[in-house]
Amino acid sequence: MLVLTRKSNQSIMIGDEIEVSVLAIVGEKVRIGIQAPRDVPVFRKEVYLEIQDERREGLEPEQAVAEVDAALKELGEPAPTPTPATPSSE
Repeated sequence: MLVLTRKSNQSIMIGDEIEVSVLAIVGEKVRIGIQAPRDVPVFRKEVYLEIQDERREGLEPEQAVAEVDAALKELGEPAPTPTPATPSSE
C-alpha cells in the first residue's frame, strides 16, 4: 500500500485520468473528491462489498444496479452512468 500525506486542496493522480483531491478536513473526517472517466466505477467500500455479496448470492446484475441506484437516489446522489455489459466467454 502506498501511503501519501496531503493537505486540504491538494491532490494525487492515479494514472493519467483519475484525480483524488482532499477537499476538506474537519476533525477526524476527510472529505475527498474523485474525478474519473464515466466508465470507471467508483464506490464507497461498503457499497462495493454489498454489490459483491449480492453477486455471490446470484442476484442479477441489472437488479443489483437498480438497487444501488435506488440507494443513491435516497441519499440524493446522482446514479453512476451504467457501463455496457460485456458478454462472458464462459
